[in-house]
Amino acid sequence: MLKLLTSGHSVKCITQLRDEGLHHGLLPLLDVILEQPMGEKFVMLSLANTDERVRKNKGISPSFLFATLLWHEVLAHWEKLKAAGEPKIPALHLAMDTVLDVQGEKLAITRRIAGDIKDIWALQARFEQRAGKRPYGLLEHQRFRAGYDFLLLRAESGEIDSELGEWWTDFQNADGEKRAEMLMPEQAGDKKRRRRRKKPANSDVDRNISE
Repeated sequence: MLKLLTSGHSVKCITQLRDEGLHHGLLPLLDVILEQPMGEKFVMLSLANTDERVRKNKGISPSFLFATLLWHEVLAHWEKLKAAGEPKIPALHLAMDTVLDVQGEKLAITRRIAGDIKDIWALQARFEQRAGKRPYGLLEHQRFRAGYDFLLLRAESGEIDSELGEWWTDFQNADGEKRAEMLMPEQAGDKKRRRRRKKPANSDVDRNISE
């Protein structure tokens, strides 16, 4: 299946298989995705981009491709967990682990590729944080480019507002002063208060002195 998806003609192959009614069972997960309007658009855009890179003899990333194939499965689990009261970020990581545990063996995903996939997914929540020092730190992340391309794909498919992708495009291309002007204001609760450790009533020093 991976060879088909990285052949440079994946969109044509899948479209033809669907027209002939032969796509069912080829990749069960893909069957589910292609039945969802949003999921189908997202995956087909990803495959079209992969086809173009293959034709131009550019490198392709199995990690990125698997991340797109499994993303809407992650989204479904993520929404259920949040609806059940799980905090946003822990819910995302739990959804990521659940999907990879179920699909990892079926798709023969190695541990290294799984790590790259999780990095791409985890960055999606971090892209929403556009205040303080967080955006600067995100630019230095080793998977920033893959995560950013993934973000643009989400925007192009209509999953998220294109404004977020446009902001990150402008932010990474801006100079230092312009970047500072682009930062969003800190929201209440963004800055965690540091708790000062209370000294014991009778410290070792006090006991030594008294002795």
